[in-house]
This record gives sequence, structure tokens and C-alpha cells, in this order.
Amino acid sequence: MKKAVMLGLVLVGSSAQAQSLQLYGLVDAGVSHMSGLRGGSVNQINSGIMEGSRWGLRGREDLGGGYQAIFTLESRVELDTGTSTNRPVTGTQLPDRVSTPAALGLPDTPVTRATVTAIGAQLANTEFGVNIPGRLFDRQAFVGLITPFGAFLAGRQYTPAFEVAAQFDIFNLATAASPQQLVAFPTGVDIRLSNSAAYRIEKNGFTGSIVAAASEDSTVTGRFIGAGGMYKSDRFAAGLAYNTRNNELGDKSLTNTVAGASLNLGSGTFSTEINLIKDDNPSGLSAVPAAPLNFRGAFFNALRQDARLFHIGYRHMFGANSLALGYNHLDDKRPSNADVASYGAAYTYVLSKRTDLTAAVAHLDNKERGQLALGGNGYLGGVSERAGQDVNSVSFSIRHRF
Repeated sequence: MKKAVMLGLVLVGSSAQAQSLQLYGLVDAGVSHMSGLRGGSVNQINSGIMEGSRWGLRGREDLGGGYQAIFTLESRVELDTGTSTNRPVTGTQLPDRVSTPAALGLPDTPVTRATVTAIGAQLANTEFGVNIPGRLFDRQAFVGLITPFGAFLAGRQYTPAFEVAAQFDIFNLATAASPQQLVAFPTGVDIRLSNSAAYRIEKNGFTGSIVAAASEDSTVTGRFIGAGGMYKSDRFAAGLAYNTRNNELGDKSLTNTVAGASLNLGSGTFSTEINLIKDDNPSGLSAVPAAPLNFRGAFFNALRQDARLFHIGYRHMFGANSLALGYNHLDDKRPSNADVASYGAAYTYVLSKRTDLTAAVAHLDNKERGQLALGGNGYLGGVSERAGQDVNSVSFSIRHRF
């Protein structure tokens, strides 16, 4: 059946031998248990514990002379619901520090409480989840030209800072133990950008990229630029990247500087990374009222970011199987001081070239004002019961690639 499908996907025409279309994908789902949430522990079926489930199409045409035309369309799919979006297990609950007038530095009256609740619900409904707009090809959608001197691409693509962060995460972004779980809300790094143009190059172990993007109707509001490079050898790898963007008002917003390195010891690999996060003008708040009380300023202050995310990990190989161990720490430099730390382990048992099983455990230490929960590669964990409440996660999953 698979051969028939693949044969049916080969493009026909005058250049059929040089032009092809590939259907590919990955399905990942399992069961998870998480404690420390409002209402107690939660047991559920989750999609994307190890990797976000997806299907996609890749096209390639050899133009001759070292030139190729390519495209990728990649769509998210949630195996637990069959949709392309998901919400945290805690729904629209937000951290305590942005949920009450007192926490935001506003007068505590019935009117301000109602207004803060309404603004919080609006923020949760627009910012707290995965693929909230429901894009068909949320993961990737681009077309490009490969040349002897690099590739030129346009569409929805990954950012340089995220690519470096993913490369040196010992968990490969997977399971609740990944450091990326500590920067889910507010978003600590831009993962993908729509309306982007990119230049990418690969040569002698070095990969580099420059990505620029803008909103649909302006080159100032929502403007993004990022650049990064990585070098890999058989024993050593290192990378450095920088992202920065403007919010919808044109002010400088989320900025990241990510650096990482890894060392291959044969049967095992050490890896470490640091992400410097800065955001003085959070996005998505232009519609929040600034008068008669400055609700916009209050939420701006609460959602600003100034943090250092640190990760160190080790992966040991047992033939085709592996055990990953890692520790993460988010040092929040803001007055709110919402520090969090986590550590965990993930064991992957390979059944075949395309299928594996994983068991993972993680512990999240929410400091005095920290209030995160734990998710996986394809979904967010949400918010703990209260600030300072620790969270534990246990998960078992099966992953199959096609």
C-alpha cells in the first residue's frame, strides 16, 4: 500500500524524472500523569509527548547546474482529538501574578476585578495554546531555490534562535523535561515566523541562516530579523543565534541570544545551552485599555521578560536505545522573580527503524513566584495550582515515522 501511495505521488509530465513529491509524517501519542494542578492530579491521553504529530508534503525539482526548486507544506495534527490545535490541560488559567488587580498594582474594586478577568481571558484565548489560529500548515509552509551558493526560501519557517536551542537540547525538545517547557508563557523564543524570507547555507560542517519577516501590512510593526550559525564535527558542535522582533505597535519586543555546545564521547553526548531572553514591550496588548486606569501598562509590566534559561544534559546510547538526563534553570531577573527549575529523564526503546517507545519523568521546582506546569514537544503544560507549587510528570508514549 505504501509503495502504491508513493508511486501515486510522483509527479508526471515532461520533467517527471527530475521532479518528485514526497508524503511524510510522524505520529506520537501516549498517556501522561501530572500532579500539582488546580483540582489535583490529571491523567490524560496526549499527542506529541516526544514530537509533535504531523504530516507533510515535500517537493523537489532538479533544474540542473546545481540548482533545485523545493517546497515544504507541513501540518500539525493532534492524535487525541483529530484537530490541529490544542490548549494546556489547565485551560485558560493564567499565573496568579497576572490574574488579580492587586498582583498587577491596580486598585482592587469590583470593576477592576471584572476588567482584569476579561483581559486575562482574552490573552489566554489568543496567546496560551498551540496553533490557536488553526492554520492548516502551521508547522512549515515555504518555497525556495537551492543554488551553488546557498538556498533562498520564503514562507512560514523556523527561526535561527529556535534552531540552535533545539540542536543543543539533550531531549531534542521532547517530553516534559525539555528546557523549552520553562518558557511557554510568556513565549520565551519565537519558534516559527510567517511572512519570512530566509537565506541558508551549508558547507564543511557549517550551517548558517538569516531570516527576516514582517506583518502582512507593514514592514515596521511585527518586523523580525534573526541570524545564526552552527558548526558540527564528529566529536564537537557549537552554535550561536540571535532573534529580535517588534510588537504590533512597532516597539522592540522579544529578543533572544542563544548559544550552545555539545561533545560526543562515543557512547554518550554532553550538551549545554543558554538563552538570554529580553522583552520590554510585549506583543498582543495594543487593544488593552490605557484609560481611565492604565490596564495596558499593568499587563505590560507583568508580561515583560528579562531572564536567563540554562540547560545541561547527557544522553547515553545502548545500541539503538538511549537514556537522556537533563537539568534546566530559568533565572527571572524581573522584580516578580518567578524563577523555576526542572530536571528529568527519558528512556527510548527502539522497536524498529520507524517505531520506538519512550518512558519519561520530570520534576518542576516552582520557586516562590514561579507557576508553570509541564507539557511535551507538541503541547503546553499550562499553570500549576498556585505560585510556588511544584509539579511532577510521568509519561509513556509510542512514536512512529512514515
